[in-house]
Order: sequence, then structure tokens, then C-alpha cells
Amino acid sequence: MKIGYTCINQSLSCRSSNTFRLKNYSKKRLIEVIEGNLNCLEKILTFNKSNGIYFFRITSGLVPFASHSIMDFNWQDHFKHRFRELGTFVKKNEMRISMHPGQYIVLNSTNPAVYEKSIKDLKYHVELLDLMELDANAKVQVHVGGVYGDKTKSLKRFISRYYSLEEEIKRRLVIENDDKSYALRDCMEIHDSTNIPVIFDVYHHACFNCGESIQECFEVFIKTWKEIDGLPIVHYSSQHPDKGKGSHSDTMDVNNFRNFIDMTKNFDFDLMLEIKEKEIAALKALKYLITDSRLIYKLS
Repeated sequence: MKIGYTCINQSLSCRSSNTFRLKNYSKKRLIEVIEGNLNCLEKILTFNKSNGIYFFRITSGLVPFASHSIMDFNWQDHFKHRFRELGTFVKKNEMRISMHPGQYIVLNSTNPAVYEKSIKDLKYHVELLDLMELDANAKVQVHVGGVYGDKTKSLKRFISRYYSLEEEIKRRLVIENDDKSYALRDCMEIHDSTNIPVIFDVYHHACFNCGESIQECFEVFIKTWKEIDGLPIVHYSSQHPDKGKGSHSDTMDVNNFRNFIDMTKNFDFDLMLEIKEKEIAALKALKYLITDSRLIYKLS
């Protein structure tokens, strides 16, 4: 088991998602920003290694305007050695990386323009991980998409489009249950037709489910992962105490986390924390799990 957090390290003064206004676009500015973002990513990974955190979600904003029509610079070739260095660090330290494009990635969209843009953006995410020379356990996760008034047709449209994807994308793509439209059972229906691995999101399940217990869900979704895909991935968070359903908590709810760990003690998985205190939540989780035999915890 590896514990991770998403995109931003609040203990560091840098961000790996810096960007600039489209009207100020220039090759020089682009190179400067990408270079700064990659340097920050290296600092984040170094921090993680020093603190026993071996799972991390890289921000989609690492390369500004990567899938925008304005991009006229071969950033891939310019930074290929830098990406390889970062990937070597990840592999040497047995870390795991994931990426999660935003809600605008909708593979089952009824709008052809949205679908085409989704494909272009997926290619960027996959290409970035390929430049790092990471194996197939570095995943790009998406939600199933919209319902568009007919869930059955929308599910079938996702399945059909999945089969049309390039192998490089299918190698990394995974889906997760969401909090409003597609529960784990729906994701399993897609898996049964495509063999795509399914990430289980604990909080989304609490918001939207088909009556299954956490244990029943684990028995099902874990089987969607092959050895080449790495350990199954689980997303963990809990409800914000004031904002209500659908809002992730700012801090780690230790009692909720303890109950979750107790319920899943018979399963091995990598855990991505989607909690707003980021690395602080990961450190709290590590402290609680320090005696758990599943945990990978090595301090530099």
C-alpha cells in the first residue's frame, strides 16, 4: 500500500501548475513556466520521498496550453531529458504517479467538438507519462461523463468510443464512480465490455450508490485490475462538516478514516487522499497506518 495526495504541496513555496494569460503567449514565456513547473515537481517528489509518501497525482497544468491550438512549440522534445530524469527518480524510489484531467474530459459527449477536445487532452496526459518512461501502473483517470437523458445509450457510447482509442491511451486509462450519475455498478458494466480498470471512490460511493457495502464494492472492483496495472487504486475523502453532500472535507476525519481502514483490512490497494490539506492528510494517514503490514513506508 502506498499513500498519496493530489497536485499541490502546501509545505513548499512553489506550485507545479503555474501558467500565464493566453494573450501573453510566447515560446520564451512558455519555456520559463514549464521549466519552473518541472523544478517544482522535483521538489514535491523529493519531499514525498523524505516523508514516506510514495503516491502522487501530477497536476494537469504542468505544461500550460499543451492541448490548446495556440501551442506551436515542441515541448516534448525540448524537455524530454528533464521528463526522463523525473521518471527515473520515480522509478528508482518505487513511487506511483497518476493524473486526473478535469470534468471537461467527456468521452461520451453528444457534442463532437467536446469529444475531439477530450481526445486531444487525453493524448497530452498520456504523452507526459510516456515521456517520464513510466510503466502501465501510472494511470490517467476519467469519469464516465454525462447521462444526456438516456443512461443506457450514454454507457454504450462510452464503450464504443473506448474501443476507438489509441492503444497508448487505453494502456493508461481508468474510470471511477462519481457522486451523481455513474455508480460503481455502472462502471462495472463498462469494465465487463472493455476490461478497463475501475478506481473506487469511497466518498462518491457514499453520495451515490446502489446499496452495496464498502466491503462488497471492494470484492468487485479489485478484480478489474491486472498485474500490469499495479495495485487497485482507491480514492478516499469524507464529507465537509459544513458544506454538505458533494463537498470534500478540508481536513482528515480521523474517526472516519479509522472506520474505512477497519472495513478494508483484508484488501491491498494504493490510496489517494482527496483531502484539501494535501500532504498533511497523507502524513496523518501514514502515522495511523504505521503498524499496518500493507504499508510501504521508507524514510530517506
